Amino acid sequence: MSTRLSVTSSRSRSRSSKQPAPPSDAPPSLSALDRFLPLWIVLAAALGMALGQLPEVPAFIASATVGDVNVLVGVGLLAMMYPPLAGVRWLLVTRAFAADWRLLALSSAQNWAVAPALMFALSAVFFHADAGFLAGFSLVGCARCIGMVMIWIALAGGDLEYGAALIALNSLLTLALYALYATFLLSTLPAALGLSVAAVPHDDSGNGSASGALHITMSEIAINVGIYMGVPFALALAGWLALVRLKGERWYFEAYAPSLDVVALLALLFTVAVLFASQSQRMATTLAPVLFATVPFAIYFALIFSSTFALSMRCGASYAQCATLAFTATSNNYELSLGVAVATFGLDSDPAMMSVVAALVEIPTMLLLVWASLWAKRRYFPLHGESMDEAELERGFAAAASPSERASGYR
Repeated sequence: MSTRLSVTSSRSRSRSSKQPAPPSDAPPSLSALDRFLPLWIVLAAALGMALGQLPEVPAFIASATVGDVNVLVGVGLLAMMYPPLAGVRWLLVTRAFAADWRLLALSSAQNWAVAPALMFALSAVFFHADAGFLAGFSLVGCARCIGMVMIWIALAGGDLEYGAALIALNSLLTLALYALYATFLLSTLPAALGLSVAAVPHDDSGNGSASGALHITMSEIAINVGIYMGVPFALALAGWLALVRLKGERWYFEAYAPSLDVVALLALLFTVAVLFASQSQRMATTLAPVLFATVPFAIYFALIFSSTFALSMRCGASYAQCATLAFTATSNNYELSLGVAVATFGLDSDPAMMSVVAALVEIPTMLLLVWASLWAKRRYFPLHGESMDEAELERGFAAAASPSERASGYR
């Protein structure tokens, strides 16, 4: 999701003050949309479940399928993916390489080796006999976050500019590597370990009823990634080039990009409602396993965050860099994983459901990790992050509260 931070931080003081007070460790507050996002998702899911009890609703959703693509979900997924990509500051990608090479290597290793492997391992431990759940976890694990992670970085007092550079880099790597990773984690690796992930319930209508098995191929996943990542990426890049030339960079990042936030939110809620409506009958009997799936997700977030933060400290990173690296490695792009899961396995499938569960778990867990990060700052960086002076900290906090700085630094 691509969302913004409300201007409520006590850290950002009036510019008329000649000597700003040192910032406190209390994080700036989230906007209502951000703070209650899990609630909005739960309400959308509940609405979908209720509507799904009416026979006409699942029938209507099924009738909106063209080939293997459900038009309702396809539109919702594309609308979800465009806003975060539209706000990425692509010119900052080179700054990721300007930092300490050890930090870039650490970020790459955590994002593209450790995180996917850990997610797969946890899913294999908890759901080794459930192919659908295992596949869903794997799709989430190799989808790097490109939007909402900037909120967590800002709340924790991280380096927004460095975070934007890492996000731009991860966006390009996702476009190039996601299909390869997904194929390896869903087919090659499970086969080598004796796990059956490739055979997931799926029917010709694309709605996932249990009739036959879907044999995953890299070409199929690559096509789905091209649709749900490539198309929004191309539109976002073209729009950025055209609108910046016509209206200027300031207008683009302060007016246009922020206006897309509500589109992304509504698209997510619409897609969740349709997904749960299509699965309403089946969900009534499988609610317990879905709730149990929150456990490995929570373990994943805690382990990736703590290991990345600790390793960043060992590399001599400042607090702002540690927080930035930890949150970029921990957060996931559940919009992309949902799109690929629906297109590959069907709307009424366990892999699609796992992407929704990931979103439900990630928001509150990340808020807890913000407080953990601030605790680590007090415990291990008593001198304001060691390499950060007071002015640098104040600029970071102002960026989290100032609309203009937030628009230019986010994503």
